[in-house]
Parts: sequence; structure tokens; C-alpha cells
Amino acid sequence: MPFNFALEYAIRRVQVNQDGLKLNGTHQLLTYADDVNLLGGSIHTLKENVKALVAATREIGFEVSADKTKYMVMSPDQKAGRIQSVRIDNSTFERVGEFKYLGTTLRNQNSIAEEIKSRLRSGNACYHSVQNLLSSRLLSKNLKIKI
Repeated sequence: MPFNFALEYAIRRVQVNQDGLKLNGTHQLLTYADDVNLLGGSIHTLKENVKALVAATREIGFEVSADKTKYMVMSPDQKAGRIQSVRIDNSTFERVGEFKYLGTTLRNQNSIAEEIKSRLRSGNACYHSVQNLLSSRLLSKNLKIKI
């Protein structure tokens, strides 16, 4: 729990100190537990936001793991942000085409078709795993409805 408080403190410092943490009126910083996602309208904005977060976390003795930190350019034009890695201080961050955040896979072309297919497969797998229970005559209709 102290980790979460310290991380929240660092994130609040970034939000207070940086005017550039809004993009088209929406926040560029998404956090949940220890998952932090920074958004930017350009590579330059993203670098500035990451620098601010890295500085704030260093103040409290934390270090951003370059191995676990990635970045993604979301654009229908895949030529946007041709740079394959971003270097900040002594850390290099790899570019990825997709990542999973809170159970949802985000893709660089901002397409949800694959996510819908994935959720349908997951729902079908869940249904098939309980199909024997649902067809059993040992369980009452009310219990099957609850399942």
C-alpha cells in the first residue's frame, strides 16, 4: 500500500507541475494501481511528459523500468512517429504495435475489431466450460439461471 501512495504523490506532482498534461481537453495521464499510461499528441509532448514523470518518481526514490516501459503511436498513418525507440536520460523505450491495459488490448491503428473477436472467443470459451452443467438434469432451472 505505501507503494501506491508514493506513486500517487509522484503523479500528482506531475499533474501540478505540467501544463501540457491535457490533449484536446482530455487528460494525457491514465493510472490504475501501478499501471501508468501517458498520452501525447506528438513524440515531443510524450517525451516531455515522460521526463516529468521520471523526475517526479526519482524525487521519491523510485525508478521507471525501461524494460517494462513501452510506447505506442496510435494513428491510421503508420508512417507517423517512424522512430522505433525513444531515449530519455539513460533509458530507451521500445515502440510497440499493441498493449493490454485493464484487460483491453489497444492497437496502434485504433481498431476494435480484434478486441471484439477476442471477447467473443472468451465468452464462448466460458459458455462451453459450463455447458455440461447447464444441460444437466441434476440442477434445477432456477440454479441454471443463476449460473
